[in-house]
Amino acid sequence: MERTHLMRVATSILLYTGLLISGCASNKPVREIDYNAEFENGKAALNKKKYIRAQEKFNTVVVGASHTELGDDALFYLGESYYYAKDYLLAVAEYDRLTRRMPFSPYVEIARYRICQSYVTLSPKFFRDQTHSEKALEKLQEFIDDYPNSKHIVAAQDDIKILRNKLSHKSFESGVLYMKMEEYKAALLAFKLVTDLYYDTDYIDQTHLKIIEIYIHRGEFEEARNHFESKRKNIENLNMADLVNAWFDQGRVFDRIEMK
Repeated sequence: MERTHLMRVATSILLYTGLLISGCASNKPVREIDYNAEFENGKAALNKKKYIRAQEKFNTVVVGASHTELGDDALFYLGESYYYAKDYLLAVAEYDRLTRRMPFSPYVEIARYRICQSYVTLSPKFFRDQTHSEKALEKLQEFIDDYPNSKHIVAAQDDIKILRNKLSHKSFESGVLYMKMEEYKAALLAFKLVTDLYYDTDYIDQTHLKIIEIYIHRGEFEEARNHFESKRKNIENLNMADLVNAWFDQGRVFDRIEMK
């Protein structure tokens, strides 16, 4: 009995001591974060191209002070720190978060344009997957529609032209590849993408010439002549009208060198 009593007393003492220590610990003052200082330190790190440190500082402000006047500033500069570090998809995520959470922020326009720039930068060579190119086109057109007087309009329009040309190039080269494989139906579908969607690009004249070639290869001379007559200007742009007429005369496609 005495042993059991002593164990109970010891347990009570340990429990009381633990509660006392816990209570004292909870009374210790928690360091208050100076979010203005964190934000300024983040900008200083960004200016010095210390992007990871800048991200840490801005993220601290975003997490703890998004409800204050610093909220949109910190979120925008967090996006900037990712953008200049070339982490474009992370940058897009932060810019997008800003535009959705704080649609009346003065940073929204430039954030929207940064999203465009990020996708444009991610756009690969024409022979690769063009998902980012298509996304860039979508975002650029939305930006132009929403900010017609923006100082970035000319640059946005130039980017659209480059991207459309790239997508046109991809479709055109796909058509050429199908022609080499004598898959003329698939080739026509690829060229139709150019004529339907990218009619104002650098590949439109060559595309119409290739369509005439396909019809001749398939023995569809009436379709070939009709296409030639309706798109004669495009063929003349290539200085190829005389060669196409020679194709009709001989009923086959051949290179210009054979005309000599």
